[in-house]
Amino acid sequence: MSPTPACVVIGAGDDTGGAIARAFAAEGMTACLVRRPRHAEKLEALADSIRANGGQARAFPADARDEDDMQRVFSEIEAEVGPIEVAIFNIGANVRFGISETTARVYRKVWEMGAFAGFLMGREAARVMQPRGRGTIIFTGATASIRGGAGFSAFSGAKHALRALAQSMARELGPQNIHVAHVVIDGAIDSNFIRENVPGVDDMRKGDTILNPDAIAANYVMLHNQPRCAWTHELDLRPWKEKW
Repeated sequence: MSPTPACVVIGAGDDTGGAIARAFAAEGMTACLVRRPRHAEKLEALADSIRANGGQARAFPADARDEDDMQRVFSEIEAEVGPIEVAIFNIGANVRFGISETTARVYRKVWEMGAFAGFLMGREAARVMQPRGRGTIIFTGATASIRGGAGFSAFSGAKHALRALAQSMARELGPQNIHVAHVVIDGAIDSNFIRENVPGVDDMRKGDTILNPDAIAANYVMLHNQPRCAWTHELDLRPWKEKW
């Protein structure tokens, strides 16, 4: 019996990351969930929920900023689960500080989470996909990927770097039959953070003016299933009334 293909989700959180994991599990893949060790219980709960709904999932607590951790996770998945067909980077790292209040520690941490961790994932995914000549690598971007904003020097810097990484990888790996895509999420996502900090979320949900995590996940599955004669590299996702 052939091993089940794996989908690695780096940043498998409670909202968008979880929705992406569930969507690929529904496609018949084993969702391999990666999140920092301090969230191990939440990670296992997400895996349990996927299995309870008939899918396959495994939790891999790890720090995406740590090279040894990322190498270990990819090696374990290839050895214990199956070939990695999809790798998704979904770490946000969104913070807001005025430039005078942005410390070196904050800037460095945001860069490590939003850019360096993306490089580590992309490199490890490429290393296992290149010999097979197939695979999909998707990076989650944001409005900050394409323009800076007041108070977002650290976040914009990391997201610009991630976008450049995705473009470089797409140009290198596309001719090797590996699809690399960058998704610009432009708008508020219906997440725990937004529900706790933004008033009127119920009205936004009713009016379809807030991004639904399941709708985002459906687009990620679409990108993976695209025929290679018409691949998308960059996809913008925003609510119909979002100003841009």
